[in-house]
Amino acid sequence: MKVIDADGHIVEKERDIRAYLPRPYCDRSGALLPGDGLDTSMGGLVGGREHVDVPTRLKDMDTEGIDTSVLFPTGSFSVTRFMERDYAVAYARAYNDFIADICKESPRLKGIALLPLQDLDASVEELERAVTKLGLASVAVATQGMKEHLGSQRFWPLYDEIQRLNVPLCVHNRRAAPAGDDRYESFIHMHTIGRPVETFIQFVGLMYGGVAERFPRLRIGFLECGVGWVPYWLERMDEEWEKRGKVEAPLCKKKPSEYVKHGNWFFATEPEEEMLPYVIERIGEDKILFASDYPHWDGMFPKVTATIRGRKDLSDSAKEKILGGNAARFYGWERG
Repeated sequence: MKVIDADGHIVEKERDIRAYLPRPYCDRSGALLPGDGLDTSMGGLVGGREHVDVPTRLKDMDTEGIDTSVLFPTGSFSVTRFMERDYAVAYARAYNDFIADICKESPRLKGIALLPLQDLDASVEELERAVTKLGLASVAVATQGMKEHLGSQRFWPLYDEIQRLNVPLCVHNRRAAPAGDDRYESFIHMHTIGRPVETFIQFVGLMYGGVAERFPRLRIGFLECGVGWVPYWLERMDEEWEKRGKVEAPLCKKKPSEYVKHGNWFFATEPEEEMLPYVIERIGEDKILFASDYPHWDGMFPKVTATIRGRKDLSDSAKEKILGGNAARFYGWERG
């Protein structure tokens, strides 16, 4: 069985991206990305393997028994917050060139592209370049800071192109609070809330906005916040849709749960999630992806795959699909 890590990370450094930025952007003073000043390591109490080179990464993949790792950005996800449209376009191109060169070091590494959603025409153009010329596997967006939800029809031309190119859209929110919320007072407060709540917002926007109906072949993945929320959120959305959907969500023709059970929406699980068997019972074992989050501080290296393999509450079929088969379908590699 081929094991595919559907959500690993590269921890890009500022100097890495600056080397790919054209002038005048590479000459910008100060930091290239906005920062929050929060200390994820708690003064070194928690670590991870944040700054690994490619040979070390490949060795660690061998330790875990991972054949292919899909690499998402880390800090560069904040491109969605840029107010300068031209800079967002230049930064996204620079990041995509950078990660494509990283992946040239091994066919076992697959890069994810960023898009400057501030400029939709540029995003469609960059999507085509990233997939057909750079060989990147997908596109991802962290939505904190966006002015519209992903279900907005403004993004539909982009979804047409993603569907045409047969790559997935990855909703992978970052270490930031939900849009408009500044009530948190610590990293743990913000980190606990930000990813899932922002994901719930985008899930609702995409579903009620009619994206599942309008783009039935578009594969959408929700990563970095586990799967335990899915049954609750679908039940709540189904109830709302039954009472108000025909009037207020007319482009969503069926219950949200029906689109998930029978469509192309996927979810990345944490290896130890207690809710995983129940989620499989509710939506099936074909929609769950394995994600290591390597090399971040909250990952489980070197026990990620072993944790899934050792579970007694999952069938062998479910384990095989979660560890590789579902990701092969999600990324469009099933025949590869």
